Amino acid sequence: MKRTLVLSTLAVASTLALAACGEATDATTSATTSATSTATTTPETTETTTTTTEADGEISADHNDADIMFAQMMIPHHQQAVEMSETLLAKEGIPAQVVEFAQGVIDAQGPEIDRMNAMLEAWDQQPVTGSGGMGTMDEMGGMDHGEMGGMSGMMSQEDMTALEEAQGTEAARLYLEQMTVHHEGAVDMARDEVADGQNPHAITLAEQVINDQEAEIAQMQQMLTDL
Repeated sequence: MKRTLVLSTLAVASTLALAACGEATDATTSATTSATSTATTTPETTETTTTTTEADGEISADHNDADIMFAQMMIPHHQQAVEMSETLLAKEGIPAQVVEFAQGVIDAQGPEIDRMNAMLEAWDQQPVTGSGGMGTMDEMGGMDHGEMGGMSGMMSQEDMTALEEAQGTEAARLYLEQMTVHHEGAVDMARDEVADGQNPHAITLAEQVINDQEAEIAQMQQMLTDL
């Protein structure tokens, strides 16, 4: 009888010991799996962050006079386009498709102004500030009035006044006609930069201006037909 009790006790003890070993093994496996997962995830996250930082990059300091001229002249050119669009959006009775187009001009060209001013700063040039203005002669690197007048497609004060005074569909028509000429001028300036510029960021922006504004010229021509 005593021998039977001893054997039973040993059997129970062995069973408990085996169960404890199994739980310890499971816990060890789980911890190892978790550690492996963490170790695998961390490098991936670091790699993604590095790639994003490299993609953002800094503006190249490599440039020539054509790059400076492009930024200094295209900024006020863009500023006037934004001003023309804001003038139109303040009016009543403008067709919805023209309203949407004018807002698109503001949304696209505002950030491009910021990019070009960042380029000028990277090249140790003063940024061009002011709504539709050209800044001081020092800021513009000594550019004379003849050179400022060479900004293709710019509206005169009389043109701007006419847009301000027009209303409804007539204002929409005048805006599209003026903006078409304005875009054509921007495309000409951008082509000069592609041909003569040196900075890769400025050339890329110029190519974007050409592609975007040529497409918008075609869009405006269609809207004029629809008015």
